[in-house]
Amino acid sequence: MSAKQYDTLDNPTLTALAQRALARYPAVLQGKLTLLCRSENATFLLVTGSQRYALRLHRGGYHQKADIHSELLWLNALRETGIEVPEAVYDSRGETVQTLTLADGQVRYAVLFHWIEGEMPTTDVDPRAFQQLGHITARLHQHSRHWQKPEGFQRIIWDHHTMVSPQSHWGHWQDAPNLRVSDRAIVAQVIERVGYELVGYGKGTDRYGLIHADLRLTNLLLHHGETRVIDFDDCGFGWYLHDLAAAISFVEHHPRAAEWIEHWIHGYEQVAHLSDEAIALLPTLLIQRRIQLLAWVGSHAETAMAQSLGPHWADHSVRLCRRYLETSEWPVGA
Repeated sequence: MSAKQYDTLDNPTLTALAQRALARYPAVLQGKLTLLCRSENATFLLVTGSQRYALRLHRGGYHQKADIHSELLWLNALRETGIEVPEAVYDSRGETVQTLTLADGQVRYAVLFHWIEGEMPTTDVDPRAFQQLGHITARLHQHSRHWQKPEGFQRIIWDHHTMVSPQSHWGHWQDAPNLRVSDRAIVAQVIERVGYELVGYGKGTDRYGLIHADLRLTNLLLHHGETRVIDFDDCGFGWYLHDLAAAISFVEHHPRAAEWIEHWIHGYEQVAHLSDEAIALLPTLLIQRRIQLLAWVGSHAETAMAQSLGPHWADHSVRLCRRYLETSEWPVGA
């Protein structure tokens, strides 16, 4: 893994790469490609007659091909338990991961998925949507704890070092736009305390394992009463309750954030129990995620998502850091 971030290729180049990938599939899968969105990766909608598919074009320098194959293996295993998740499509040679080489030797990977129907909930809807989010997350964690991973399985590591250190996957938190130099000491103090707390908590198999790592409402689809999970691109090995911290990514400072967390916990405990020790660690994981997002915003400052956060997002982050250091409250809310 490296700290390389947002793909700087322009849209025409990405579209040409997607067309190259699509050409490797049978004639029945040829159709119209439309760029849907660019976030970490580029996602295209493929329409072939009455069928729809999603083609994911990975950014460079993040995942190895073996990482992507491992993601697909977990998705296959989850579907066998009845959890609705994306399913990759095989190409004409029986492959699910395409390797595309650019003129300068750079490599990009692409995967074609069957389309998943559903409506994406938002923070503007009934907060009980977070209850559904907690419920499905608990099902994923139950599967993770008991699944025998195939030989050679490898995914990204999400721990304190890879999240908030100078060698973190997402870059340097000091680079976050509008973060005052005078506030860096507060953030650094929080990082030190978080590290201490996590060493004490440990990485036992009951608390650390394969997680989605980005299971927000934007990666949840609701369809006819069924909950579906998408975008496993960041799935890897981390603390299970990091999935709760990730559930309110970027909006930890929202006035209703504590309410969302309560609903998430309620949904989770309908499936699996959260120990008092795990709940006690929640403030630590919440603030660690927020600092991780400072790094993300710093390395993605040119993206629409980062720019949509506004000029005071870093100030809110520092305010939550102070709350973590000075109180026993969750570092969320106004």
